[in-house]
Amino acid sequence: MNTGENANTDERDLSALERQVIDVFVDGVKVIGLPKSLGEIYGLLFVSPQPLSLDDIVSRLQLSKGSASQGLRMLRELGAVKEADGNGSRRTLYKPDVDLKRLVGGFIREQVRPHLESGKGKVGKLLKNAAQEEDPQLRKFYRERVLKLESWMGRGRIVLPLIQKMLGE
Repeated sequence: MNTGENANTDERDLSALERQVIDVFVDGVKVIGLPKSLGEIYGLLFVSPQPLSLDDIVSRLQLSKGSASQGLRMLRELGAVKEADGNGSRRTLYKPDVDLKRLVGGFIREQVRPHLESGKGKVGKLLKNAAQEEDPQLRKFYRERVLKLESWMGRGRIVLPLIQKMLGE
């Protein structure tokens, strides 16, 4: 724990190990374009030996209650966090889901697959727009690039279920 007067408020009440674990998850969410607070919340829950309440998370991470609440909601939707038994407590407690298959599956289901599905319709529009280009060389170039994009998206739809299955076995 930081006890010095000049301690960074982001690290208040966090041990060096807790901060390092949280940083691993913060780096991970940054790579996939999710908010830093999701990594902080999940990392804290991951390294905590007992479930934590919203107030615990707010206090330990120095997040606003709104940001922490929104982060918990998104993590629940992704399947990364679940409610824990409160042992008679009126507060809702949260714990991480540490099943890699479920985590990746939730991310693919909630973030990646909708992007790929919405991309199918967009590619069709892109092909129509490319066909309307007056310059024949530019029209050919645009068509090739859009078809490449369509190919990548098709491969993504094939590979994602394989990745999910591979992580589950």
